[in-house]
Amino acid sequence: MAPPLSVGSISLRLYPHEGLGAGAVVEELRAQGRLASESGFDGVMTSEHHGGFAGYMPNPLQAAGWLLEAMPAGWAAACPLLLTLRPPALVAEEVAWLAARFPGRVGLGMAAGSLVADFDIMGLTKQNLTERFSDGLALVAGALGGRDPGPLQGDPAIENCRSHPVPLASAAMSVAAVRRAARLEMGIVFDSLSAPERVRVLVDAYRQAGGAGACTLIRRVWVGSPPVHEMAQQVDVYRGYAGAGAQSHWTADELIAGDDAETVADGLVEVMVRAGADACNLRVHAPGISPGQVRTQIVALTAVVARLRVLLGQARHRKGRPPL
Repeated sequence: MAPPLSVGSISLRLYPHEGLGAGAVVEELRAQGRLASESGFDGVMTSEHHGGFAGYMPNPLQAAGWLLEAMPAGWAAACPLLLTLRPPALVAEEVAWLAARFPGRVGLGMAAGSLVADFDIMGLTKQNLTERFSDGLALVAGALGGRDPGPLQGDPAIENCRSHPVPLASAAMSVAAVRRAARLEMGIVFDSLSAPERVRVLVDAYRQAGGAGACTLIRRVWVGSPPVHEMAQQVDVYRGYAGAGAQSHWTADELIAGDDAETVADGLVEVMVRAGADACNLRVHAPGISPGQVRTQIVALTAVVARLRVLLGQARHRKGRPPL
């Protein structure tokens, strides 16, 4: 399997389902993570919002630990974890110790956050958000990347990162963001709605700045007839709180669906080539979609993942790295 957040990696996003009790949510996430591993995915990702925000966890790093315990193989990454809601040094410590428990199976993607309610719940504001995020990224990247433990020098798990760095990525929506990620030797992750042409601009800027990590594209996928209503509702939720800058690069619908695995895999590769991405993270969940539907899709995606690996391998052979 491809390492966490690496070039060529194929991963799945996992989300909690509404209408289940807390214990059942945890067990369903674990079951889906195990099924994803058995279906050929390299790893899984969890993401963050607070206050019962539909479809999200407040504790993506803790959830990654639950998943790793349940998965027979593969990696898990909190991606994105909202770094500005926590002390960066605490994030570095917790991730380093999780990586000590699961060597080679932990990754971390970070974002600044945009939903005002998340900050209100934590008693914080978005004041100086960019500066706070940039400073936090530098601390976490230095500690987990094994280059500069800073104030965490002496922590055994942080010291372990010198020889076993934790793979890192930053959510990126601007040229400044991808240049910062390149400087900090991190990969980058793009949202599920950004147009491929916009992603290509950012990938090119990242490579020109010396970025050597994976450029991961998130895409919603579905084998068969997709639940268009539920997915459209989720897109409307994102539009309700995303900034105008992000939305200016969104398209109406980036869903990749088809009647069979071949169609879906071919569609994914076509988009990745246009975007210049070299790793992908797939999503099938939206509020209103049942656990049974998600499990059925994970199994259906087994053939998509297998074909995608072949196609990305062919692209790597032609261009030197997939799928450029």
